[in-house]
Amino acid sequence: MKGLCLSSLFYAACMRQKEEVGTNLRFVPKNGLRHSSYDFSAACAAEREVEMKAFMDRDFLLSTETAKKLFHTYAESMPVLDYHCHINPQEIAEDRKFDNITQVWLGGDHYKWRAMRSNGVEEYYITGNAPDREKFQKWAETLELAIGNPLFHWSHLELQRFFGYTGVLNGETAEEVWNLCNEKLHEDSMSVRNLIRQSGVTLVCTTDDPADDLRWHKQIAEDKSFEVQVLPAWRPDKAMNLEKPDYADYLKRLGSAAGMEIRSFADLKEALKKRMAFFAEMGCRASDHALEYVMCVPETDENLEKIFAKRLAGERITREEEMKFKTAFMLFVAGEYSRLGWAMQLHYGCKRDNNTAMYSLLGPDTGFDCINNYAPSAQLADFLDLLNRGGHLPKTIIYSLNPNDDESIGSILGCFQNSDAVGKIQQGSAWWFNDNKTGMMKQMTSLANLGLLGNFVGMLTDSRSFLSYPRHEYFRRILCELVGGWVENGEFPDDERMLSRIIRGISYNNAVRYFGFDLEEK
Repeated sequence: MKGLCLSSLFYAACMRQKEEVGTNLRFVPKNGLRHSSYDFSAACAAEREVEMKAFMDRDFLLSTETAKKLFHTYAESMPVLDYHCHINPQEIAEDRKFDNITQVWLGGDHYKWRAMRSNGVEEYYITGNAPDREKFQKWAETLELAIGNPLFHWSHLELQRFFGYTGVLNGETAEEVWNLCNEKLHEDSMSVRNLIRQSGVTLVCTTDDPADDLRWHKQIAEDKSFEVQVLPAWRPDKAMNLEKPDYADYLKRLGSAAGMEIRSFADLKEALKKRMAFFAEMGCRASDHALEYVMCVPETDENLEKIFAKRLAGERITREEEMKFKTAFMLFVAGEYSRLGWAMQLHYGCKRDNNTAMYSLLGPDTGFDCINNYAPSAQLADFLDLLNRGGHLPKTIIYSLNPNDDESIGSILGCFQNSDAVGKIQQGSAWWFNDNKTGMMKQMTSLANLGLLGNFVGMLTDSRSFLSYPRHEYFRRILCELVGGWVENGEFPDDERMLSRIIRGISYNNAVRYFGFDLEEK
């Protein structure tokens, strides 16, 4: 499409030229007419035509030739290693097929639910019992207002990659897209396993509680017809959160899984060790923790046992006692991760379930969480230091939901790197509310400023949907745009060997090495 140039980029270029040449610069357009230095906008608008990029075309998000080359030559064809997600392993084991696009797209996706609420959509059409077609209509009507939101890009990437739809989803096209997607979903190629295969996925790490029996992982591993590895990842939040009202009931479940009764903190640690051994047998290579923040409030073993006994007796524990217990819990499990060679992922900076009225109706993970700005970096540093002093610091990936924490995390990383592993302490990819173009650019720029971006373990979906894998493509395009801009600005050499290593590494190979998965580098 041809359009008149009113772009700020071209105007900025004109102004830069003006500054370099002087105030008497004259801009000479194609027809030879001359304009004063005060008429740059008019000159651009009247005389210069530029090619407007097509909507989400082959070079989507890639504005320089170097960025295009980096993506299409190195990043685009790399496999996907999804080392943290929330998909259901049962659906992989049973190779589920979805009846319609609403089931696969809107079921459990609190990102979309939040957007629909922001558009004034009644809850009946979001988490209620409205017909799936009507829910999809409400989503389509919402999406057309989501300019600048990654949901707009993700949704259309998924429509392009899985359904071959290159149009635009909105209220008017909803019926067309509904019919196209549902017809496609009935094909065998759109079963869960085939969606994973189509996306070039080599390995998936799910999110699993220590008490889980992992029977679906076992069934998948024994099925030689499915070549993608589906491994458990250890998520022991319920074992740590002793302030929760159902904590005693959870300990009974965990004790049953471990074949023992849990009557003390020492018993809890023993039960966790038994379950870690089982997870390790099932191929686990990573843990994950959802924390309010990384706390460091050490306490003696004797007093920790008193706190634990107090909670089991049904007494209310204080906030200070809670922090002491959680510190001890995290120090213990981190030491075990070090022994097992697991990576420890720390997600923090989220204030959850803020809308208590809706939480009472819908429960957790339904779209009512927000960024928490309280995360003392001093306690994070002290926690890592305690582990390091004892020789028990595992490979660690740190994710904060607050983007203002990027620089503090970046500076802490450098305090604890050593020869145990390349990039032993990592900053995780821009997460949740930062999982967008701006957030990714900021996180990677901060990491580059303060550490070694070339050792970054890259992207993960953190998703509950089997259509989310194009988010890896989205990330890689943004990565190549960032690096390509640096190269074209003369900030890094246009060296094929170095650039290939960096882009391939961040896209896939670094994660293969970091976690120690049984995969070949590409």
